[in-house]
Amino acid sequence: MAEFILVRHGQASFGADNYDNLSEIGWQQSRWLGEYWRDRGIGFDRLICGDLLRHRQTTEGIYEGLEISKKASYSVFPQLNEFDFLAVVRLYGALYPDRVPGPDASRVDFYRFLKQGMLAWAGGEIAPQESWIDFEARIAEVRKNICDSPKGSRTLIVSSGGAIAMMLTQVLGGPVSTVANLNMQIQNTAISHLFFSAENISLHSFNHVPHLNRDKRREYITYS
Repeated sequence: MAEFILVRHGQASFGADNYDNLSEIGWQQSRWLGEYWRDRGIGFDRLICGDLLRHRQTTEGIYEGLEISKKASYSVFPQLNEFDFLAVVRLYGALYPDRVPGPDASRVDFYRFLKQGMLAWAGGEIAPQESWIDFEARIAEVRKNICDSPKGSRTLIVSSGGAIAMMLTQVLGGPVSTVANLNMQIQNTAISHLFFSAENISLHSFNHVPHLNRDKRREYITYS
């Protein structure tokens, strides 16, 4: 058997002009995750991430915690990038303007609206530049690459909530609604742990934050 660990990026800059940039909390989450693995003597044979800035920053924060040089190599796979959630909510809002969250809406309201938009995208009601089928295909492609890793190896993958949710849904064989449901749950720098062989992939754990779920750190558990 071999194994891979999926990690969602640290907290990004929700509400800022540039979402694709870790907040100070996001950097701290990433460093703590690396420290958690360092303290337990856990290392990785292969490290890969998407090519969004928040993916690279999270990887570098984990490196800091692991006390690995930032110059250490990692592979970049654009297939691990998040889907264009802004396009999804824009198109869904144009289709159903009465459902658009108001200016005083909370993050919960926004993510509920995004979930509805994802289901509309999967159902063909809206058509952003990337189709749902293309999204499925690129995640399947990168999953196959990950599973070509040698027996006994451990791979770390840093990505985004939607991409991780799609990959887990493909592993579990769930319906399209599972992607939206899982996406809404995944915490920043959360760990999902999988084992695989030539015949099978199995999910061992989902959405764990052991580096944050402790006294004086629970306030750092975030979802955006």
